[in-house]
Amino acid sequence: MIVYLGCVDVIGDLLHGVRARGGMFCQALSSPPWSIRFVVPPPLVLVTMVRGEAWVVPDGGRARLLRPGDVALTHGERPFVIADSPGTSPMVFVYGEECVGEVDELGPGTYGRPDGDSVAVTGSYQVGGDLCRRLFTVLPELLVVPGDDARLGPTLELIRAEIAGLAPGRQVVVDRLLDVLLVVALRAWFAREEADAPRWYAALADPQVGRALRLIHDAPARGWTVVSLAGEVGMSRAAFARRFAALVGQPPLAYLTEWRMALAADLLARPETTVAAVARHVGYADAFGFSAAFKRVRGVSPSAVRAGG
Repeated sequence: MIVYLGCVDVIGDLLHGVRARGGMFCQALSSPPWSIRFVVPPPLVLVTMVRGEAWVVPDGGRARLLRPGDVALTHGERPFVIADSPGTSPMVFVYGEECVGEVDELGPGTYGRPDGDSVAVTGSYQVGGDLCRRLFTVLPELLVVPGDDARLGPTLELIRAEIAGLAPGRQVVVDRLLDVLLVVALRAWFAREEADAPRWYAALADPQVGRALRLIHDAPARGWTVVSLAGEVGMSRAAFARRFAALVGQPPLAYLTEWRMALAADLLARPETTVAAVARHVGYADAFGFSAAFKRVRGVSPSAVRAGG
């Protein structure tokens, strides 16, 4: 159980600050034909079928069928379509947060016909920064988690119940449920053989290395050494270093430095932060030492990142 929670926490670190914005209920334009084209998609979109079936068709990619309860995630800038059939011409066009076309608005964020045969729920996520990129680089542009996965059921039931009513605060509740569904879907995806999970994720299942990864994520500013990490997990220095490198694909201190620099890059993007403050946050005693390490790993100076370069 401890290792299982650790897996969730590391994904939580990578998704820190990611929140659904205005989960859009496409109360389906079904009773075919119907089709919604995301011309300018948000950086991350979650789609789940509450009722009925639909196809997700990325431009230049393979169409994927969504059955009731299935969850699809798509990220990147490639436009895509959700439709009753891959060949149906789009009737509604989504440009970021703007929706135009043959739309009957039934309430905030709700579109379509109340008598439609299908209900698709989409969650739009405005994401960015190095932490999210570390996760998205190991995900396909479009992935589908089948609805028969037991991890999804309870959250989907709550979403179905919420969108069926008109209780105050419904939009806020559904947005938070979509956040939960995103994390649950990612966990379910990485558990699938086809996912080809990254080595750091698989390593979380190891009692010693998984604990070391958790320690690094919990306290990145701590003065970790190979000896101190090995001592925390009850291994000798040499055995720990070999095991960590074999499972994660890089030595412990290389992973620690990479994680610190990813955190630092996100912090440097905040206008209120200083290089000295970021240095302290990720475990460096002074800005000079941090700047040298950052430039060595990233190829640019912290001040260049602060300036938008």
